[in-house]
Amino acid sequence: MPTKTSASRKTLLGLVAAALMGSTLLTASTMLPLAASAQAQAQTQIIDPTRSFAPLVERVMPSVVSVQVKIENASDTTPNAQVPEQFRDFFEQFPQFRDQFRNPPQRREGMAQGSGFVISSDGYVVTNNHVVENAKSVQISFHDGSEYDATVVGTDPKTDLALLKIKSDKSFPAVKLADEEAKVGDWVMAVGNPFGLGGTVTAGIVSARGRDIGNGPYDDFLQIDASINKGNSGGPSFNLNGDVVGVNSAIFSPSGGSVGIGFAIPAAMVKEVVESLKSDGAVTRGWLGVQIQPVTEELAEGLGLDAAKGAVISDLTENSPALKAGLKQGDTILKANGEDIDDARDLARTIAKVKPGTDIPVDIYRNGKPETVSVRIGTMPGEAPKMAGVTKADEGFDLSGLGLEVAPADDGAGVRITAVDPASAAAERGLKPGDVVLEVAGQQVHTPTEMRDALKVQDGKRVLMLVRSGDNQRYVALPRERS
Repeated sequence: MPTKTSASRKTLLGLVAAALMGSTLLTASTMLPLAASAQAQAQTQIIDPTRSFAPLVERVMPSVVSVQVKIENASDTTPNAQVPEQFRDFFEQFPQFRDQFRNPPQRREGMAQGSGFVISSDGYVVTNNHVVENAKSVQISFHDGSEYDATVVGTDPKTDLALLKIKSDKSFPAVKLADEEAKVGDWVMAVGNPFGLGGTVTAGIVSARGRDIGNGPYDDFLQIDASINKGNSGGPSFNLNGDVVGVNSAIFSPSGGSVGIGFAIPAAMVKEVVESLKSDGAVTRGWLGVQIQPVTEELAEGLGLDAAKGAVISDLTENSPALKAGLKQGDTILKANGEDIDDARDLARTIAKVKPGTDIPVDIYRNGKPETVSVRIGTMPGEAPKMAGVTKADEGFDLSGLGLEVAPADDGAGVRITAVDPASAAAERGLKPGDVVLEVAGQQVHTPTEMRDALKVQDGKRVLMLVRSGDNQRYVALPRERS
């Protein structure tokens, strides 16, 4: 017969066992949904970059192609022969990079090799404009060795994008342009055809966004540190979901090889351009017809603005939508079509997105007061139009208080600067002999006398002048007295 103590021990052991069983069941029941959640997450996440990019490579590689191009006029082999005109100014600013190309395709004996990727199963391919520029024929090669002829559907030199169409009725593996913008610090994987070595994969992160590399008013590049080299042009950079976040277009390098500074056209811009190229064979952009410059702290003070933001109109094109709507030199555009304009590039991109023929509100700051002007947006012309001008003349005189000497302009349009004191604020702000002052304090000046009179009228510590340098115009705010 069990004793009272042994009975108590058995009871205690039973309770402990029950408790342990309950604990086990509780743990299992709570782990089931967690396990299911982890499994679901694993199904949506393509790779774990701390382990391997191989699953991502296997998924996207069939859609990445090498682009071989037979080109016209291939005899020019000078260092910058293949550099698009719009990029030369950028490289001329940096002598050490003068002989480098902006991530060129490989070129041999009238051939160019770049990269691209398929965006639809019926065979549309995205690449760079500079890869297929002057193409006589185009051939597409896939990673499995299959080759097809292709046609150039359309190109857009302003964004350096091109759309090709494979000559085949087959169905091709395609990748998607990302819906979400890439963030600084995001992983990216670049795939392409560097130096003709097709199917090359490199990885890195998004180093910066919104880079302006001197290509044009629509520059908005992603900077990435995944290695891209000559021949990677037109190839894709993928996020971890296998979506294309950018089209590799340029490198910045003293040697011509990758140093971890590459530039990719963001997916959002690619979508807009590709849609236009596919439907029309060209890109139609909205056009305002103004020459603009950003608002600096000094300009803001000279214009009477509270903050240095917006875009100042420094010139207007003849017969332009802006001129017809009544916009004027010196107006500061703060909003366009309901979007805030922080700088000149903001305005260019905002107007470009507007369908020609659309009436939009443009909020400006003029003569110390806010106004709203309705503008019917036009179609951007294919060539640089002629700017409006003025004509008159007079004798010259000294403006030593500003560090300038001036004389009548040769054509009577404004007042020509004949000398600049190298120690003056005018020199610091880039004014030089040959520049022409068109306005002072919002008043057109056709003679040195008119310029002197206008200087007497404006109040404040700074003098706001509209200056023409070559074919460009800009506003400059100079201190009234020399320091």
